[in-house]
Amino acid sequence: MIALLVGMSVLVGAGRQPSTEARAESKRLRTIGLAAGYNLDYPEALDAFRAAMEADPDDPAPHRLFAATLWIKALFAQGAMTAEDYLGQARTSVSRTPPAPEVDRAFREHVQRAATLAERAVKRDPQDADAHFQLGAAHSFLASYIATAEGRGMAGFGAARRAYDEHERVLALDPRRKDAGMVVGLYRYGVSTLSWPWRLVAGIAGFGGGKDRGLRMVEEAAAYESDVQTNALFTLIVLYNREQRYDDAGRVIARLQGRYPRNRLLWLERATTALRAGRGGDARAALEEGLAALAKDPRPRAFGEEARWRWAYGAALVLSGQIESADRELRQVLVLEGPAWLRGRAHKELGKVEDLRGHRPAAVEHYREAVRIGKAEHDPGSADEAAALLKDAYRRAPEVSHGRQ
Repeated sequence: MIALLVGMSVLVGAGRQPSTEARAESKRLRTIGLAAGYNLDYPEALDAFRAAMEADPDDPAPHRLFAATLWIKALFAQGAMTAEDYLGQARTSVSRTPPAPEVDRAFREHVQRAATLAERAVKRDPQDADAHFQLGAAHSFLASYIATAEGRGMAGFGAARRAYDEHERVLALDPRRKDAGMVVGLYRYGVSTLSWPWRLVAGIAGFGGGKDRGLRMVEEAAAYESDVQTNALFTLIVLYNREQRYDDAGRVIARLQGRYPRNRLLWLERATTALRAGRGGDARAALEEGLAALAKDPRPRAFGEEARWRWAYGAALVLSGQIESADRELRQVLVLEGPAWLRGRAHKELGKVEDLRGHRPAAVEHYREAVRIGKAEHDPGSADEAAALLKDAYRRAPEVSHGRQ
């Protein structure tokens, strides 16, 4: 059915200029779809984007957003749900479970349709900044899909380069289009974090660097009203966490919570950001509110979602010195479905619990298991912390003073 829809759109839309009414209706429906998607209401989002395609068959945006929703839904099913999954701190050593064949096929059909429509618009008017934006955005989503849903980062290099080039072209044609700075800025930031040999390779390939400039471009995209504004805000959460700008990340999360109150994962995001900042009380408050919402939410959960909530709550309780409650939460993580690296982190926190109880031999066993799992599952931050705790027992430090999250 999806293939038939795409095929019919090619025939119906060929060479036709969209009417103002059709494009406006497509934009209205896209806005509805975006709100649904960011509220985790994926079926409703997909329905809205389908309706937008019907309203304006020549608009590449709903095809791109339909494909993006399929991609995010697939990542959600695999367990990608917070900045933790994009900070490069942990990943599983086994291959990702590939998306279902029908999902993969639909994603590729719609992202290719978006690219085809945008390419046609570029050929009609090479000075059309929006046409270049749509073309670059389609290639950006393809590159991201290959890297995340398929776990093949280098395979998406060509699509990433095309996205970068097209959005630089947008900025050259119309510097007011700050939404194009989202992709350009993110790649600039990413290049700046590479080792110097890879930065050299990226430079030769045409990718610019510059951490500060890249971050500023993403911030400008987050302040610019567009289809990618919310995406830029979520990206800022990741970048601010990388930069240890936890208050800034918290402010972005609070803004998104106000905009998307049905997205329960924003409360988990708020809590994990607070944990990185050493604010156990703030983390507990967010988690207790989020866990209450989770218990009442009948919608599907991400892979390992309950384990993620329980680990975060246990870690917050350890930070606050509530070791008996922490022990109960963390032991649930060891038996709940979830990624293996999370069990390593649970053992690390359980080691802290035993240290606080004065049971050093039991703590050492947990730390050893945390090191083993952390190394096996490519979670070096957790493995290194556990290794340090093997040498020096955990002593609870005073919590960081409350900062407005």
